[in-house]
Amino acid sequence: MNRGIALGLGAYLLWGLFPLYFRMLHRVPALELVAHRVVWSMVVLAIGMVASRKRRSFLRDFASYRILSFHFLTSVLIGANWLLYVWGVNAGRVVECSLGYFLNPLVSIGLGVLVLRERLRPAQWVGVGLAAAGVVYLASRTGAIPWLSIALALSFGIYGLLKKRAPLGSFDGLLLETMLLSPFALGWIAWREMTPTGPMHLATSLEWTLVVGTGIVTTVPLLMFSAATRRVPLSWMGFLQYVTPTMQFLIGVVVFKEAFGPTRLHGFALVWTGLVVTMLDGIHLMFTRSMKRQDSL
Repeated sequence: MNRGIALGLGAYLLWGLFPLYFRMLHRVPALELVAHRVVWSMVVLAIGMVASRKRRSFLRDFASYRILSFHFLTSVLIGANWLLYVWGVNAGRVVECSLGYFLNPLVSIGLGVLVLRERLRPAQWVGVGLAAAGVVYLASRTGAIPWLSIALALSFGIYGLLKKRAPLGSFDGLLLETMLLSPFALGWIAWREMTPTGPMHLATSLEWTLVVGTGIVTTVPLLMFSAATRRVPLSWMGFLQYVTPTMQFLIGVVVFKEAFGPTRLHGFALVWTGLVVTMLDGIHLMFTRSMKRQDSL
């Protein structure tokens, strides 16, 4: 289990450093950058698939209309999430992006109620209610709905919900998703680069290296995360996931000096309190179940 925790923590730490990586590519337009991320991620994943000798089973899955249509929907969601995130980081809205990923677990709980008809425990209702209150507070005090945070939380939350029912595993699923997005990504890149003023014509060698590297920085933490979920209980992974938005929040405030006045502090505090209530409820539930198992032995 220690190896699993190390892999999970490593994945969340790498995701937490994403703002620093993508900020170095701030001169590349967000849509251009995401298109390259899709293509280079597909290349890395395809190499991994060939190395694992799973070509025959993957080609069989690729021929299924049901699998293709399902993963086309998930590909749209993950593509939209990537685009929103990259745009937010390079627009100087890292703190707002971090709020989206703080909200994500609570959005997932809410989707479970609305879509899967799950029943919430009282503490979960309190957690979701506090998060909603935090968003309403920020909207009322700033005069603007934190749409980026909400869009990030919803796109990734719905993506996660669909992936629970996905016919393919995480690796094969992401490979298929990037393959489905790649024709659009390649078409966009080709259209943009047809003129001498195309964004990547003006890119430095470092920027080109970083753009190609998006394939690696996308797939490596995902593979670490997938390996961790096979070794560590999901409840533990749920606690580890807060490492990523916490790091992104600190990078936004400390490194990028984004504004974080009293209004944002109060709104974030409501969301953080909701998360703490939900986490404590989860810990209590784990402890109670553990005690019941011991009593039954």
